[in-house]
Amino acid sequence: MIRIAVANQKGGVGKTTTAINLATALAAIGWRVLLIDLDPQGNASTGLGVTHAQRERSSYDVLIGSASPTDAAVPTRVPRLDLMPATQDLSGAEVEMVGLEDRAHRLDKALSSAPVGRWDICLIDCPPSLGLLTVNALVAARHLLVPLQCEFFALEGLSQLLQTVERIRVAFNPQLSILGVALTMFDRRNNLSQAVSDDVRACLGAAVFDAVVPRNVRLSEAPSHGLPALIYDLKCPGSEAYLRLARELIGRLPQLAVAA
Repeated sequence: MIRIAVANQKGGVGKTTTAINLATALAAIGWRVLLIDLDPQGNASTGLGVTHAQRERSSYDVLIGSASPTDAAVPTRVPRLDLMPATQDLSGAEVEMVGLEDRAHRLDKALSSAPVGRWDICLIDCPPSLGLLTVNALVAARHLLVPLQCEFFALEGLSQLLQTVERIRVAFNPQLSILGVALTMFDRRNNLSQAVSDDVRACLGAAVFDAVVPRNVRLSEAPSHGLPALIYDLKCPGSEAYLRLARELIGRLPQLAVAA
């Protein structure tokens, strides 16, 4: 199972929207997908229409060892897409895990115990921080996808995240690689958006995906209906951008593309 962490310690950059719609696109082409909601806010769970009543077990239970990924995963409205939901319990998980053995490897060990072949790919929606929850995601993942808002302050956050990734590689997970940076919330009417895009591409080159996700009202509306934008409005500019991004992502995962 390929594992991809969707992370950026800055909030409001489109992490959850990116995770939900990429997971939907991958499920649509026939892959069995697990989306892990590791954010105490539980936005990925809400955005996929999973109610609080359906969250009997959650990513919190998996982290503390009281449930397996198979126990915690619930089916969504999207065929072949399962969700490991989040609850408010995650808010205290970092404090509880401090005293646990191998606290940085809790998610990695749990995913390694999942039945072989249950899922083809796993996307982990991280919280907007570089705390122990995000560290668990980065240790468990083999690839990192970074949604980056096209605004000035996003560049500072990116440098901090890259430093953290390097520390994770050295200390815990030498296999972690940056799959790519996805530019989000691009406003063609704003010169700053283009300037940030140009700067990021100049610094990171081919690591930046060609597909750019625009600011789009339909992307913002979709979660209130408990649906991915790709189902809520397939033809809106935001959905079309995520389809292009999914195609690029697939191209960077040749081993699974061939297997599928």
